[in-house]
Parts: sequence; C-alpha cells; structure tokens
Amino acid sequence: MRPVSGTGRLDPVQVRGEVLARRRVGAYHCIEIAAAGIAERARPGQFVAVSVGGPASSLLLRRSFALYRATPVGAYSGTLQIVVGVHGPGTEWLASVRPGEPLDLAGPLGTPFRLPARPVGALLVGGGYGSAPLFSLADALLARECRVDFLLGASTQERVFGELEAKRTAGAVTVTTDDGSYGRPGTVADALPDELERTGALAVYACGPMPMLRAVGAVAASYGLPCQVAVEESMACGIGVCMTCVLPVVGPDGLTRMTRSCVEGPVFEHDQVRWDDVGTVPADALGAGPPLVAGADPAGGDVAGERQ
Repeated sequence: MRPVSGTGRLDPVQVRGEVLARRRVGAYHCIEIAAAGIAERARPGQFVAVSVGGPASSLLLRRSFALYRATPVGAYSGTLQIVVGVHGPGTEWLASVRPGEPLDLAGPLGTPFRLPARPVGALLVGGGYGSAPLFSLADALLARECRVDFLLGASTQERVFGELEAKRTAGAVTVTTDDGSYGRPGTVADALPDELERTGALAVYACGPMPMLRAVGAVAASYGLPCQVAVEESMACGIGVCMTCVLPVVGPDGLTRMTRSCVEGPVFEHDQVRWDDVGTVPADALGAGPPLVAGADPAGGDVAGERQ
C-alpha cells in the first residue's frame, strides 16, 4: 500500500467484493460488504464507487456512496458498510442485492475529513442518510479525546439516520424533522445556534444535502467556528474524469477554480465553496472564458454573433 503523493492517503483499489448482509434502516438500506483492500485504506469522509446492475446491465456508470463503516482489523476485518437510498434503477438494484452476491467496488476515493490537532468539542451535523460518514468520524474524534455531539435531521422521522448509534457514541444527540413528526420541528440549521450554545463546540462537521450544508456553514461562520462539509454533488465517475461534480471553490491564493468534488473533495471547508455560484461557472473562475452574447455561436463564429 503506497501513499498518494503529498496527501498521506493510500492509493485506491478496485476489488471484487462480496455482499455479507443487507438490512433495512428506516427509509434506507444498509449493505455490509467484504472488501479487503478498501477497508484498510479508508478514512472518515471518503467514499466508494460501486458498479450497479450486474455484468449484463446497461447501467454503465458507477454509483458513489459515502463510507458508513470500514473495519480494517478485528473479527470483521476487511469489511465496509454503505447506506443506500433508492432514487433510480441503479440504487433500486443495489438495494435488492443478497448475501453472497458479488459487487465491484473502487475506493476509497476522495479527500477525508481533517481532524483537529488537539482535543476540542465537535458538533456533527447530518441530514438524512447523509449522516452515514459521521459515525466513523466520531470514532476518530473520540480517539483524539474530543467531545462529540450530534445534530441529526431529516424531512420525516423515517428518514432520520443513526439516532440510536449516535446516542451510544456521543455526549448529546438532538434530532429535528422538517414536518415535526419527531424530535424538534424544523431544520438542523434552525436548531444549530441552540446546540452550539449548549455544547460549547468549537468545530462543526456536516454531511447532507447541499442546501443544508450551506445553511449550517453560514450559522457556524456567524459564531466564528470552522466548518467542514462533505458535499453531495453528482459523481458519475468518482475519479475526476467526467467533470460532472465540479464546484466553484476558492483556493488559498484567493483564486476560484472549478474543483472536482470526487477528487479534491468531497470534504471542503465551508467558506471555500462559493455557494451562490454552485451549478455555474463564475466569470472570474480561473480559465473561464468571457460570457457569450445572447444568441452567439458557442464555437466563436461570426454568423450567430460574437463574444463580448
């Protein structure tokens, strides 16, 4: 196992894994996979890209899933777990796999969470099954003698993920639901100020839908606290080739670059992401061309118009 140059991470591998178990958890499916090679390399916040549909499938693109658990040593060494929400034919197929069936996986991919250099109180904020990677993060923080508290939210009670596990792990756990069917009514961002005051946390980590990450980071910033977010952009290839997951991110030099979530992310400092410009290529981004005049020819010809 050799480190990726300059990162301290280990090179990802492609393995033929075996499904060990699948169980229903609320609205989701938790799948445990024997995947020696990946489990040993994994760090909190990274993900795996899974081939779906079987060998004769027309579903060519892999699906990316955050690592919920990875067990490198012990009785269950070489295993990992992912949490699947059904959104289309690929995830529907994956949610139906049975123990003993093979799965082709590549990983671990992406950039992990950065851990504090000294013990601090950390508030872990999750939305839906986006909460999954927070539990291995909690273990890593506790190993560094950090206090860990959880704030978990979802649209409904069925879509809250990991409450019981969080209660076994954390100092305190607060749950919110958008519809008020369970826990505190409202969003995690609504509850965040009270939780920061109550816990005294000095660092915030968040995983979940993009609007949630934006709102949580804004609250953390208002308290002057660092906030790392694991973004949920569409990752069609998982290895930085297809460029479907790019985000406008501000670098240390102050320049904005269209940055690949699957390679340079999915974990970013919240204030690095230009949230207002997500889904666009800002005009001041490095390498961005001048805007087109309405009706102009994208190829630059003078028949339909010309660039400004």
